[in-house]
Amino acid sequence: MSEAPPVLEVRGISKRFPGVLANDSVDLTLRKSQVLGLLGENGAGKSTLMNMIYGLYKPDEGEILVNGAPVQIAGPKDAIELGIGMVHQHFQLVDVLTVTENVMLGNETVSGPFLRRDRARREIEQLSREYGLDVDPDAQISDLPVGIQQRVEIIKALYRHADILILDEPTAVLTPQETRGLFKIMRTLLDKGVSIIFISHKLKEVLEICDDVVVLRRGKVAGHADPSASTEQSLASLMVGRDVILEVDKAQASPGDKILNVVNLHVHDDRGLPAVEGLSFALQRGEILGIAGVQGNGQTELVEALTGMRAVEDGRVFIQDTDMTNASPRRVTERGVGHVPEDRQRDGLVASFTVMHNLVLSTYYQSAFSRAIVVDERAIADNARELVEAYDVRPPIINNIAGGLSGGNQQKVIVAREFSRDVDLLIASQPTRGLDVGSIEFIHRQIVRMRDSGAGILLVSSELDEVLSLADRVAVMFEGEIIDILAIDEADRDTVGLRMAGVRGDSQAVVDA
Repeated sequence: MSEAPPVLEVRGISKRFPGVLANDSVDLTLRKSQVLGLLGENGAGKSTLMNMIYGLYKPDEGEILVNGAPVQIAGPKDAIELGIGMVHQHFQLVDVLTVTENVMLGNETVSGPFLRRDRARREIEQLSREYGLDVDPDAQISDLPVGIQQRVEIIKALYRHADILILDEPTAVLTPQETRGLFKIMRTLLDKGVSIIFISHKLKEVLEICDDVVVLRRGKVAGHADPSASTEQSLASLMVGRDVILEVDKAQASPGDKILNVVNLHVHDDRGLPAVEGLSFALQRGEILGIAGVQGNGQTELVEALTGMRAVEDGRVFIQDTDMTNASPRRVTERGVGHVPEDRQRDGLVASFTVMHNLVLSTYYQSAFSRAIVVDERAIADNARELVEAYDVRPPIINNIAGGLSGGNQQKVIVAREFSRDVDLLIASQPTRGLDVGSIEFIHRQIVRMRDSGAGILLVSSELDEVLSLADRVAVMFEGEIIDILAIDEADRDTVGLRMAGVRGDSQAVVDA
């Protein structure tokens, strides 16, 4: 008996943009009930390739086959009809609509002139039960945590009868617990005959969940890897084309004067409920203080309060001995503070501005880039060319619109802007989210360099490995409080994990079991 054809095959696909060959004769094969990992640096061509499979771009050369037959995919509607679904890194959901309304959008069930929400709702409930997705059809999207929003996107694809599912950086914004939940869902999907393309920069996850791996480098297939016979190091080297140092190389910290002092801070969330409750800590020059904790325990509101983006209800914030409580973001910046925000699209960039103008959002009015009321475009362009090269922003075209870059390259623009300024305090929230291993290695070196030059670093990351490898001290947040601060030689994974679950140093749980 002959072997069944692949459910999806890409042969010799190429795609060009002005000045850029994004994909160069790429081949890819996906088989039934398989998880195919797709790896590559930021700008390697992964998203471009997936966008052609999903009909958002048209290939310049090559062909796409579904179940052995050549197909023409002129748009997402064609892809959906062929059973191809895509969950984008940045979710395509309408916040003010319910789960049911989002799932129906563009594929409405009608009876005469009337929408059949009831029928759609029943089908969503059935899909939720069948695949273990656990989603309330009546919930409003804006009220759902990011992990549940991702499940809604998966339900959208299944509602449209997708049996080929593209997951683009699906764990980039998930907690470890949410990631485990996603992997459980993926395994259920495989059991039901769904085939999955899994794009990720997290090499541990690729080794855990994938059956085969394709690596792209600068638009070409650099090689294939068998996860069962690969290591993080071998995958990293194949991606980048050189040996990558996965461990952070840093000397012992030499802390100096206090740069940040937070005293009895109280902050509310968007619903007006307490998010930070009586929190106090200090950060010294020349040290990295890592904030660990499951996402949603007040880290976001803490960072926003420190950087002038959210009101402080009570307590004080001192930067370099100056009371900066409820200071404006510009005042905070001018006090020598750099800020890499958690939400790059909402708070880190102006998506409609060019790369070169995003690189001076904090400094465009200063003498280096303006004369009186006139902006010096040449100086801004020279600055951009230097930073784009130093931080390997791809494509390296300073007049590109920032919103058109991949998520990882958007992050590089923000990091380049904030790290290149002469700052005394860096507040970095998820600084390597969506970045490839080579870029993470570079960013980690820059953070250590800034520490060694005398800056204080407040690092907030949902990646526990990142916190443990970079931090000199680890503060653990739980339900709006810091429940422990550990020296790095005391902060092993098990101890920090217990604190993240609400267990204090005396082994007494913060909350009842």
